[in-house]
Amino acid sequence: MDLIPCLFLVNQQRSFYVVVLMTVLLFSSTCFLLPADGYDPLDPNGDLNIRWDVLQQNDGGTQDVRLTIVNYQLFRHVELPGWKLSWTWPGDEVIWNILGAEATEQGDCSAFKGKQLPHCCEKEPVIIDLLPGAPYNKQVANCCKGGVLSSMMQDPGKYLAAFQMHIGSASDSSVPRLPARFTLGLPGYTCGDPFKVPPTKFFEDQGRRRTQALVTWNVTCSYSQFRASSAPTCCVSLSAFYNRTIVPCPKCSCACHGEDGAECVKPGKLPPVLQLEHNEPPKPVVQCSDHMCPIRVHWHVKLSYTQYWRVKITVTNLNYVKNYSEWNLVVLHPNLRSVTQVFSFNYKPLNVYGNINDTGMFYGIQYYNDVLLQTGESGNVQTEMLLHKDPGIFTFKEGWAFPRKISFNGEECVMPSPDDYPRLPNTARFNAQAASSIIILLLVLLLTVTVLS
Repeated sequence: MDLIPCLFLVNQQRSFYVVVLMTVLLFSSTCFLLPADGYDPLDPNGDLNIRWDVLQQNDGGTQDVRLTIVNYQLFRHVELPGWKLSWTWPGDEVIWNILGAEATEQGDCSAFKGKQLPHCCEKEPVIIDLLPGAPYNKQVANCCKGGVLSSMMQDPGKYLAAFQMHIGSASDSSVPRLPARFTLGLPGYTCGDPFKVPPTKFFEDQGRRRTQALVTWNVTCSYSQFRASSAPTCCVSLSAFYNRTIVPCPKCSCACHGEDGAECVKPGKLPPVLQLEHNEPPKPVVQCSDHMCPIRVHWHVKLSYTQYWRVKITVTNLNYVKNYSEWNLVVLHPNLRSVTQVFSFNYKPLNVYGNINDTGMFYGIQYYNDVLLQTGESGNVQTEMLLHKDPGIFTFKEGWAFPRKISFNGEECVMPSPDDYPRLPNTARFNAQAASSIIILLLVLLLTVTVLS
């Protein structure tokens, strides 16, 4: 009989340890699932790459160096005010001259005597791109875009930037060393340590001759939405022709109206005069709403034909202080493999996983709607697309016609809960209140019959 309490205690201890182990495993798996390292499943190989090419070793210990910034991301681009490349010199290195870019500060060059001082003597120089229209004697190839980089899919001709430097050391005898701690000056980007790669090769004489750098280092910079912003920046609303309900963006998607720091402007009113900082991205001043997002994407299932169905997409800018140039929208939906026509946007499929064609990128047509203006009558862009009904998978049931994921300019948008999706009239949600009333009524009738009998 004494064994029973002991067995009971042992079972309790085992249950306690099992619960603790399950909690630890769940917490660990959740941490691993969070994309804090910058991994994006829709662009698994996307990153920004900095290439440091030593072109020539000169007499006196100086070097000619070419730096190239390449945006290998499929749909995420660098907007104004652009990149601000910085690093830390290991010694007393200086930049004597630079083409295609410039340092924001010259720094203290009092150690140098003579007529010509170095372009920059800062220990941690900050380099910015030249603006379009810079003098020709200050330009190099692929420079002078104001720090803006397009994505590889949207504009392959503008996804890299370059500049050239003539560097040396304050002490004439020493050779400049490779700097460390590179940063891009862009929210959300983190750069690793430089690593040596095979020397870069350059084409000359219309491709008939190839030269190469003396030595090349690469620096990889990855992006994380969680590091870029503590809150989302866009949300999604849904509607369909077969249901009168318009599902709005989830409440408090980007902020909560009325909370401290969540400033907004009521619809129909103008914002106060704003003092915007030079060369700094302006903080959003949004229109008051339940979701408080600068960008709202609306997906409307518009029509159904015999073999096709039609969708209307509207992107609305609710930000008073920002226009979005070269914007793009990435959508994940299984029927995108059968897109027949997109009417007012450009469209490109993103086949990042071989033959799985369920992701596509929409972006504006140049000089027509490639700029999403600030909030107002013209602060939206819209399109319609026609899709073929794929046999075996197409249905309007259970919210299948709505996207699985949407991102705007590479930022994932907040989706409504699947339980709130517009449903077909014959698949209305179960009314728990009506059901409970019926059950109570049946119980009352049963008790009445029992008492009477």
